[in-house]
Amino acid sequence: MLEGYKDYKETPALWIDKIPDDWDSKMVREIFIERRTKVSDKDYPALSVCKAGIVPQLDTAVKTDNGDNRKLVRKCDFIINSRSDRKGASGISPYDGSVSLINIVLKPTTDENLAFLHYLLRSIPFTEEFYRNGRGLVSDLWTTRYSELKNIFLPIPPREQQDKIVCFLDWKISEMKRLISEKKKEIKRLGELKKSIVNQAVTCGLNKNVDMQGIGIEWLPQIPVTWKICYLRQLLTPVSDKSHSNMPLLSITRENGVIMRDIESKESNHNFIPDDLSNYKLLKKGQFGINKMKAWQGSYGVSDYDGIVSPAYYIFDLKFPNKKYFHFAIRSRVYINFFAQASDGIRVGQWDLSMAKMKYIPFFVPPADEQEEILKAVPEKTKEIDSLIKSLKQEISFVQELMSRTISDAVTGKVNVQGVEIPEYKATADEAVDEEIDEEESENNESVDEEVD
Repeated sequence: MLEGYKDYKETPALWIDKIPDDWDSKMVREIFIERRTKVSDKDYPALSVCKAGIVPQLDTAVKTDNGDNRKLVRKCDFIINSRSDRKGASGISPYDGSVSLINIVLKPTTDENLAFLHYLLRSIPFTEEFYRNGRGLVSDLWTTRYSELKNIFLPIPPREQQDKIVCFLDWKISEMKRLISEKKKEIKRLGELKKSIVNQAVTCGLNKNVDMQGIGIEWLPQIPVTWKICYLRQLLTPVSDKSHSNMPLLSITRENGVIMRDIESKESNHNFIPDDLSNYKLLKKGQFGINKMKAWQGSYGVSDYDGIVSPAYYIFDLKFPNKKYFHFAIRSRVYINFFAQASDGIRVGQWDLSMAKMKYIPFFVPPADEQEEILKAVPEKTKEIDSLIKSLKQEISFVQELMSRTISDAVTGKVNVQGVEIPEYKATADEAVDEEIDEEESENNESVDEEVD
């Protein structure tokens, strides 16, 4: 158990109670100056600012028309997204490049340890203070500007202490990320096992001894002889009913299909909601909805709710008696592959589902009684897998909270790591970081390219 420093003193930093006696308090403007140089992404590669830090712009990021109006970033600059709905998107850049105008770019002007500043400015206490200083008319457009950021006080240890804190955190965080990575790999393995069980059930049924028939699909050569094949054009009828602004908002996700949209949550509600919802489409219970830009990932499903969704989505009346079975089967990996084949686009992250191609996606139909058997048997088979995955996710959440607390305590001086002996260790290949890069996060980060003054 790490202890605190021997002596503490008051600090003008409103977000910290006290700091070690030999630490200094400096305003952001004493350590950084703002970089406001406008450049083009033709001359400086586009970067994404996300919770994992600063990365080359992902293929999944939405590209805007004003690539000639971006901010210059130099290696070692610190970038932070000014919008509160992008909380935690920041970091020291390892690249030269350009970012959207909604980001604040800071050029370091002192010889502080950049890795220390990276840990400090990405810590939860500082992040909360940064956004607390913001302003805005509505919560989802709350913005913090450099004029507010520059006067925030930071706790700054002597340089040799900064170096030791960085060494300590590199070691501890590397170990925690390794643990998280191992647990995520186990979740992925269990997820693949569950998918294989579902795929087997919705393409081959539950009886291994049943006679099979060929269907002419190379990667799915046979289905039971008692099953029929129809095509989505026979089951789905497109509809477009608008002008229902008073209905609740729904989302169509790859994880859960159609869900109620939490308009109060900044974390789960990144996308901008317009004031006028009259153009949004009505999606009724029992209808089939598709996020056509994400269909290749599985963002579709039969709705359990009445509500409205983006006008860019496809809505269908579903002519299939057992809608619960249709939803269960169509969201399996087998059908996701078909939807991927029916999607087109230049970039992987921006594939658009072709209605014409989608009509010819086959659907394999077991007898009605077998549909019910599959709906009952598969959840029983996968119950233990679901329980293990839930437990692993809880363990990951605990380690992530511990990681955040370890960083915060070290960079704010709550614990003294100066006497800790750092063992030799192998730095973790940052697989966990890659998984933290949220596709929606980087898309929305680049979708609003406006100046913030």
